[in-house]
Amino acid sequence: MSDSDKTTFKRVMLKISGEALMGDQGFGLHPPTVERIAQEVKSVHDMGVEICMVIGGGNIFRGLQGSAQGMERTTADYMGMLATVMNALAMQGALESLGVYTRVISAIPMDQVCEPYIRRRAVRHLEKKRVCIFAAGTGNPYFTTDTAAALRATEMSCEAIFMGKQVDGIYDSDPKTNPSAKRFDRISYDEVLAKNLRVMDASAIALCRDNKMRLIVFSLDEPGGFKGILAGEGTYTTVHG
Repeated sequence: MSDSDKTTFKRVMLKISGEALMGDQGFGLHPPTVERIAQEVKSVHDMGVEICMVIGGGNIFRGLQGSAQGMERTTADYMGMLATVMNALAMQGALESLGVYTRVISAIPMDQVCEPYIRRRAVRHLEKKRVCIFAAGTGNPYFTTDTAAALRATEMSCEAIFMGKQVDGIYDSDPKTNPSAKRFDRISYDEVLAKNLRVMDASAIALCRDNKMRLIVFSLDEPGGFKGILAGEGTYTTVHG
């Protein structure tokens, strides 16, 4: 293992959006993109890091959009949770095809498809170097997968949440529409809330802040980005308490 392959992290949470899995398609799953992200996860797993994952469901169904179109919010949110299970199963298949043992753990019991969430069992999977993908959010409507990632990361005693985005950190405005947008190297959770920077929803940020969870925002589109950030390389933003 070279110096660049060394990391101080023992256990981390990787949070990615459902949209990250659809590649350049308008919706759904793009198998080559799922495989590319699985390769990224494997490269970090090969460093000896224990990995938790939470994947959103926005590529298949968004609860908020459904409720905006007249669907009852609770029903729409449950449909969104089921979408995250589909994404988790796709990622499990991609990881296991690369020889990485993986468990999908759902907050909504569906025993024929995946395991129910039992904290001590999930911790044991991580200790056995299995990747744990937490699906179905928190199991409750009105909570996002960002909040689920913050909750599970805290329960699993992760050292940091790595949030894979389409941009290489947190900016003071949208860098896609504002070329002079300023990127933060470090920022506090209080500043994120005060400046209304849309990194995570407010309840997820509050949960991270109260539990002193470090949040690292990086670009998932950068090949080798996840592994590089863990080794302290590349461009990213660290959010601290």
